[in-house]
Amino acid sequence: MADITIYSTNTCPHCVAAKEYFDQKGIPFTEKNVQTDMNARKELMSMGHMGVPVIFIDGEEVVGFDRERIEDLLKK
Repeated sequence: MADITIYSTNTCPHCVAAKEYFDQKGIPFTEKNVQTDMNARKELMSMGHMGVPVIFIDGEEVVGFDRERIEDLLKK
C-alpha cells in the first residue's frame, strides 16, 4: 500500500475532493491540516508551497488534486 500524506485545510474544496477520492477507493492516508496544525503549515511552507492540497504518494509530490497523476503514482 502506498504511503500517502495530504496537506490540506478545512475549507479547501480540492482538499475535500482528494480526501473523498482516497476514502472511496479505500486507500488510507495521513492528513496534515495546515489550518489547525502550525507544524504542518511550517513543513509545507519550508517545501516552498503556499497553497493546498499538496499530496505526497511514496515521496512523489502532487500539487493540487490531479487525479490522473495520482492514479499513475498509485499504479507503481
